[in-house]
Amino acid sequence: MPVVKLIEIAHGRSGDKGNGSNVGIIARHPDIYPFLEKELTAARVKDHMKHVCKGEVERYELPNIGALNFLLNESLGGGGTVSLKLDAQGKTHALQVLRMEIDVPEELLSLVSK
Repeated sequence: MPVVKLIEIAHGRSGDKGNGSNVGIIARHPDIYPFLEKELTAARVKDHMKHVCKGEVERYELPNIGALNFLLNESLGGGGTVSLKLDAQGKTHALQVLRMEIDVPEELLSLVSK
């Protein structure tokens, strides 16, 4: 299986939720969602984001829109109004998750090939 960045098969959005950031990862094709559901665990996101996320990572599944939503607790240094972080609202967190390298079956890559 080829190793690619998650951004090849998904896109994302993120923002602040108090002292946590909310990261939504959306499959680029409906057939990719089951793969993401299996492979993109809260533990995997936590390990990838350990430099930012000091708390637990919670995962919520949204199969009707082919997305996974992650709440990265304790990732914003107190929250938007008190944080000294450059990205106090977690706007870059989705892009950081999308840079995760992942083994993806060829048949899924062909669904989103250019």
